[in-house]
Parts: sequence; C-alpha cells; structure tokens
Amino acid sequence: MNDQSLTTSFTVDQTPEEAFDAINNVRGWWSGEIDGRTDQLGEVFTYRYKDVHRTTQKITEFVPGKRVVWHVTDAELNFVKDKTEWNGTDIVFEIAKKDGKTEVRFTHVGLVPAFECYGGCSGAWGFYINDSLRNLITTGKGAPNQKETAAA
Repeated sequence: MNDQSLTTSFTVDQTPEEAFDAINNVRGWWSGEIDGRTDQLGEVFTYRYKDVHRTTQKITEFVPGKRVVWHVTDAELNFVKDKTEWNGTDIVFEIAKKDGKTEVRFTHVGLVPAFECYGGCSGAWGFYINDSLRNLITTGKGAPNQKETAAA
C-alpha cells in the first residue's frame, strides 16, 4: 500500500466478527443516502451527500472478520476542482486481533496529500471511522449525522 494514502486505526474490545458486521452496516455509521447492498462480495452501492458528493463503490474483497475493500468506480466531488479525484481509489478495512483486542485499520488507498480534497476528506473520514464507526462497534449505535460535512 502507498504510505501516503489516508489511514487511521483504532482498537475495541469487541470481536473481529462484530467489527466486520458494523463496517458492513454502512448506513449505521456514514451519513448521506446509500443505495444498494453493502454486505456482500461483488455488490455495488452508491453514496450521495446532497449535491456535493456522489460515489459508486464495488465490493471487491469481503473476508468475514478480516477484510473489506470497496473500489470507487465513479466519483463526483463538487467541492474540489477535479471532481473525479476518488475514481480508481480503494477504501480498505482491515480487522485483526491484537493484544487481546480487535484492531480496525482504515485506509483510503489513493487518497493522497496531493489531492485537493485530502484535508477535508481526512477530517471527515477521521470522524466517520474513529467516532461514528467505533461507536457503532462498541455501543451498537453510530453517529453518522452528527458531522454535517461536504467532504465525506
């Protein structure tokens, strides 16, 4: 993986399977409108936030309790000059047991500092992963709509 791609991780007491299930409950932690299935290999889903952000993801890896990869096949980010910055990037969730806990590592492969949206997208992903997704895993309730942002 590219070291410059956006990445963040956290650990929880829950099992890898519980983390995996929460990740795939995308509507439970990511705001906006999500159309399509988000819980099966080969499925395609779209994410839309108002008229600001629209992306289409294909689930290209789906290994229960271990790994999920979404390949961005189409993007329209209306808050940056190059609206297709996310095209061809991969959104990767890796899950592993670590020191008796479960580590969730998120990497948006290809989202690099040279991209105009890197700063805003970093902050938004940071919230959705480290706060909303973590809360969904640990308490069963995410907070997808607490951060109204155009970035993610």
